[in-house]
Amino acid sequence: MPGIYLGAILFSLVGMGLIDWKYSLALRVAPVRTTIAVLIGTAFFLAWDVVGIVTGVFVKGESPLFVGVMLAPHLPLEEVFFLLFLSYLAVVMFAVFERRAAARERVPS
Repeated sequence: MPGIYLGAILFSLVGMGLIDWKYSLALRVAPVRTTIAVLIGTAFFLAWDVVGIVTGVFVKGESPLFVGVMLAPHLPLEEVFFLLFLSYLAVVMFAVFERRAAARERVPS
């Protein structure tokens, strides 16, 4: 069924956004910084993918779950959204662990 993979990624991205918004982890606290970090992370991993594709390390497998839109040879549309989700997840998890460390420092030993 085409689009299932992209739908799952978008569903996860929305879920991560809701968690981020509810607990004010990244986007509500520093929207510009968060956006820049996510875009830089996504661009880095896209460049990594391009190098992997050019060197023959990464190839696109066939799957009926893909939408079928190719941005470049062996680079499906879903990859961009996956990398966007991966970068956003990293920023949100960094904020979670940073908040936990700050909470531990406040608790008297």
